[in-house]
Amino acid sequence: MPCYAIDGVIPVVHPSAYVHPTAVLIGDVIIGPGCYIGPLASLRGDFGRIVLHAGANVQDSCVMHGFPDSETVVEANGHIGHGAVLHGCVVRHDALVGMNAVVMDEAEVGAYSIVAACAFVRAGMKLPEKSLIAGLPAKVLRALSEDEINWKLAGTRTYQDLTQRCLATLQEVQPLAELEADRPALPTQQHKPRAPSQAGT
Repeated sequence: MPCYAIDGVIPVVHPSAYVHPTAVLIGDVIIGPGCYIGPLASLRGDFGRIVLHAGANVQDSCVMHGFPDSETVVEANGHIGHGAVLHGCVVRHDALVGMNAVVMDEAEVGAYSIVAACAFVRAGMKLPEKSLIAGLPAKVLRALSEDEINWKLAGTRTYQDLTQRCLATLQEVQPLAELEADRPALPTQQHKPRAPSQAGT
């Protein structure tokens, strides 16, 4: 993977985490056990520290960065959807930030909350636990149901399973010229409850 030290500070990746070979890690980046970092993600610890706690996932094309002396943190089981941007913020445990959402400096996403796709969380916002947050700028829409919280957890567990699948089987190959007669199917995933309105993983 593209992994770079800066000012003598080297990224740390737990052996049980999976980082896609096209993701970029720079400097003060700490990736905990069981984490998943998707293709083309950029985790830049060249100013502030970037931290992912156990079981978190950061999906394709996400950006994590921060100002000097800041920390950008995704706590345990945090779930960051495709294309999201986190800058100098904290995503508390079991929370989800949806696709293409932006969470700005010194903002905090409460535990078990869901930030909907394309939402913009302003700098300094402190969002409550177990809430659905959406909009430009983001606002708390309502409390989440237990079914919605369980839906999010099921999605995160799917990415934790993907971490194991990638460590065990993902390899770079040349494409086939034609479809095989006995093409294998991907493993069946558990059914998850329907996503809450406007959320995206």
